[in-house]
Amino acid sequence: MKQLFIDRYGAAPRYRIFSPYRVCPLGAHVDHQHGLVMGFAFDKGVDLYFTPTDDGRVELISTSFDGEVSFNVRTPVQVRNHTWGDYARGVKYALRKRFELRRGICGLLNGSLPVGGLSSSAAVLVAYVMALAKANEITLTPPEVIRIASEAEREYIGLNNGILDQSCVVLSEREGILFVDTESEQYRIIRRNPKMPPFEVAIIFSGLTRSLMSSDYNLRVNECKAAAWNMLAYQDQPLKKLEKTFLRDVPRETFEKTRKLMPARFARRAEHFYSEYRRVRKGVTAWESGNLELFGQLSFESCDSSIHNYECGSPELIAIYELMRQTEGIYGGRFSGAGFKGACIALIDPTKRESIREAITTGYLAQFPEYRETFEIHFCHADDGARFLAVE
Repeated sequence: MKQLFIDRYGAAPRYRIFSPYRVCPLGAHVDHQHGLVMGFAFDKGVDLYFTPTDDGRVELISTSFDGEVSFNVRTPVQVRNHTWGDYARGVKYALRKRFELRRGICGLLNGSLPVGGLSSSAAVLVAYVMALAKANEITLTPPEVIRIASEAEREYIGLNNGILDQSCVVLSEREGILFVDTESEQYRIIRRNPKMPPFEVAIIFSGLTRSLMSSDYNLRVNECKAAAWNMLAYQDQPLKKLEKTFLRDVPRETFEKTRKLMPARFARRAEHFYSEYRRVRKGVTAWESGNLELFGQLSFESCDSSIHNYECGSPELIAIYELMRQTEGIYGGRFSGAGFKGACIALIDPTKRESIREAITTGYLAQFPEYRETFEIHFCHADDGARFLAVE
């Protein structure tokens, strides 16, 4: 990467940021409704090598995407052009709302895994926030990095997500799991209980890739909000604007009273939210006590709710999920990310790694031989959040 940077820009990069990908074994599809989430970063992600520019120029190349990105941080923010450069422009947009930007960067972006289901967009956005802040001598707290990256994705990219992804990318610590209340934005790291058996994270790519902007992600967000609005209206409660309405605002008791009155699809979305809230609470206790078997079972149940209540999951991902449930050595797992294409994740017994690889690969390709060239399994470890590293 260093030599590639030199070949393009004529000198070695001054800085390197590693921004990890994340997994969320519990708390899926609820952060945009101010729910409870659990997740951690792992030791694969995005590397951004960069050098500040004095004239405000931003020039970016990538080993994962074609073409180059070029703009200036000093000029007004432009509309999206629907390329990978929009993520850098989105960070410029969010930072300029708060700070004067005078310096840009020349950068090289390198991702270590295929795109799909691991919140690569959050990893990239966090890296750009940290890089442009460094170039402009702006000091940001971790919560500020999270908010700016989230704002760039919501307001500029147009994805109505919560703060789960950015929080895991920024706040994770390798010796524990991150627990976040996305309503209050309070968080803590739950350390691994010494009684917990060793585990690794299996990342199982279906062979498909997906863009959240072309999936039903935003539709699901709106359906959740419509469910909350329905419940409040049936109870003759004051209504706020739809974009300011969240399922977290509505007690479970209200849902039980009104679930049969609202359209069935809205009731299913709400059921996922409330049941996931309970699963995360149980998951915290399981993790604190070192009960990885129970934690894994809760993750399986979470995915089952995603299929039947949240109604996401392609045939490919559902096939992987069903194979995971049948495979010895897998404690638990679920779809990763939005769950429309992308990947599944599993917590596994490291001593069963190769038998798991063989069982999942054989079973999946028997059903979907067309993905033989793109199907992949990687085994990873929990890691710390985004950080500066030595340039090598």
